[in-house]
Amino acid sequence: MALYITEECINCDVCEPQCPNTAIYMGEHIYEINPNLCTECVGHHDEPQCIVFCPVECIEVHPEHQETQEQLFAKYQRLTGS
Repeated sequence: MALYITEECINCDVCEPQCPNTAIYMGEHIYEINPNLCTECVGHHDEPQCIVFCPVECIEVHPEHQETQEQLFAKYQRLTGS
């Protein structure tokens, strides 16, 4: 399951540097998360760091990108060449 940033985002820039996969970027109006790069920090951390550090709790599971822990770990391995 990739994550996404809701319209409640205040563009504080706290989430972007926390992402180990550089999946977070500034979109047209708010920060966005590239679902092809988001592993929910599987392989890096025990929990998604963007959610941990977000001060307004505007990061949620993306309903259109449902992935199992195994799929997220496989994506992590592909992205890191592990």
